[in-house]
Amino acid sequence: MKKKIALITGGSGQDGSYLSSFLLKKKYKVIVADRRNSRSDNWRHKYLGIEDHLIYEDFDLSDFDSIFRLFKKYKFHEVYNLAAQSFVKSSFETPISTANVTALGALRILEVIRITQKNVKFYQASSSEMIGNSSSKIQNENAFLNPRSPYAISKVFSHNITKNYRDSYSMFACSGILFNHESPLRGEEFVTRKISKGLCEIKLKKREFLELGNLDSKRDWGFAGDYVEGMWKMLQQKKPDDYVLATNKSYSVRQFVNFCCKHLDINIQWRGKGKNEKAFNVKNKKVIIKINPKYYRPTEVDTLLGDFSKAKKILNWKPKVLIEDLSKMMVEEDLKRLKK
Repeated sequence: MKKKIALITGGSGQDGSYLSSFLLKKKYKVIVADRRNSRSDNWRHKYLGIEDHLIYEDFDLSDFDSIFRLFKKYKFHEVYNLAAQSFVKSSFETPISTANVTALGALRILEVIRITQKNVKFYQASSSEMIGNSSSKIQNENAFLNPRSPYAISKVFSHNITKNYRDSYSMFACSGILFNHESPLRGEEFVTRKISKGLCEIKLKKREFLELGNLDSKRDWGFAGDYVEGMWKMLQQKKPDDYVLATNKSYSVRQFVNFCCKHLDINIQWRGKGKNEKAFNVKNKKVIIKINPKYYRPTEVDTLLGDFSKAKKILNWKPKVLIEDLSKMMVEEDLKRLKK
């Protein structure tokens, strides 16, 4: 039987790396496409031991011709569009490039598929950030979209244009509305990895304290390795549709700090309120967490909590790793790296 060929845009990132590993185990031929400067040293692929089993292609979501050439070179069975300017805070600083890549990039791929390989199955990485501040306690696929950042607004466009191409051209195009998913492969600019690495540095006496933004912001945090399986399952269905992947549980940034400290055997005490809140190491009375207003977003999303019941029913998917084990996994790996 001929191998299926999968294209993963943004394949050098956290999700792309776990997805590449997952598809290789399924005997796919995996093409990783992203901008050359995004790949750097492929540390995530090296970490997973898959670097020598992937095919790398230079690719730019803002360049229609580069996408077109790639589809002329390969006959893809599945396309996973994970590439984006994905750091929410940066999207406020670079809104135009965020929209060009995150919003219009998905449209460019869909248009190339429509023109060249209409039978390709297409997955769009949508985001819970599209929901923004919701009046619903828990959010599913029908949640009202109230995006609060250029990143989230761009994701709404790519989400809706995917549905439009599905309806207009009978294409197999679906979106995964993924709530926050983390791992030891998360970039250090994201708050969970910033916390796990920063606290490990404090534990090893490589830094004195860590600065964070809004401690009350609550997110539904799962493990990226679980979520890529859900992506794949969406493309194995008879009919394309959109699905929420989440854990049905929500925790604050402060609680994530508490979990990491517990695993590191750092006993902390929180004192103060608002911007003056600090976490003290009970053992030596030193401040290890401070608030810095520069890390606040111009418009904050207070709480996100996902309902994955549709994915559970139709895809037979559910999260396996929950936040306590996830935070433990992250601090243990960061300790190993720092000790090296």
